[in-house]
Amino acid sequence: MGRPEVPPAERVRQRIAATLGVSVAERLPTGYQRLGRVVVIRLPEALRPHFRAIGGAWCAELGVGAVLRRAGETHGELRIPHLELIAGDDARTEVVEYGIRYRLDAQQILFVRGNRAERHRAGTATRPGEVVADLFAGIGYFSIPAAVTGHAERVWAVEKNPASFEFLLENVRRNHVVDRVECLRGDNREVDLPLGAFDRVFLGYLPSSVPWVPRALTLLKPSGGTMHVHLVVGSRDGVAAAEAEVAHAVERMEATVAAVASRVVKAYGPGRQHVAVDLTARPGPRGFD
Repeated sequence: MGRPEVPPAERVRQRIAATLGVSVAERLPTGYQRLGRVVVIRLPEALRPHFRAIGGAWCAELGVGAVLRRAGETHGELRIPHLELIAGDDARTEVVEYGIRYRLDAQQILFVRGNRAERHRAGTATRPGEVVADLFAGIGYFSIPAAVTGHAERVWAVEKNPASFEFLLENVRRNHVVDRVECLRGDNREVDLPLGAFDRVFLGYLPSSVPWVPRALTLLKPSGGTMHVHLVVGSRDGVAAAEAEVAHAVERMEATVAAVASRVVKAYGPGRQHVAVDLTARPGPRGFD
């Protein structure tokens, strides 16, 4: 048997130990996130004098073009990542999942590996011929799988962030669904969408997209449709609490809940979980107020 392969982080550690010393190497992270040609790592501020060398070591060991240091938490309404470029001069990259190509600038736009299964599920849940609305489209996380994998007849993708919107347009072109994905820039509460026209609505905003449930209900067909509502709940509360919160928002609009199911997407910080609730409902009289 051959010798076991040394993990990339350990190879970087060995390289830094040889050039900058063991004391620096011991403070390097063991984990990292790779997004195509870009790697994202965490580094303590105390290592700032060595950021360039550490970034260069990651580029050399993984053959990537840029290294980003996570400098803080995602912030603001538009969910902008707080990342610092420490190696390379261009954070633009492409991630391929299940045959779908996502282009983005990793320094400007959030791309969470932990949502991979959920992005794929957006496609497998969508039925051929459906009309779909994605109210927080980003770079096409759910819109493009719905069109490519789910064979939706039409997808209306709404995005407010100008940087994300430009990549949304590019990704729609790269995945050859320009004829079926309508990209709309603006606030989804103000963008003109056809009421009562959709089979399925994606609400992928965190920490909670529940406030947009009334808007989604106005979009569902009078005969009913499905909403995919994302929110964060306490780990002790679990999926039952998420289901109850979404169902309550639907019932307040005098809509009828036909079916509900949910799942944990990923951990979301200490003691919290990102949950996705799939709720099928028939809009009531208030759905078109």
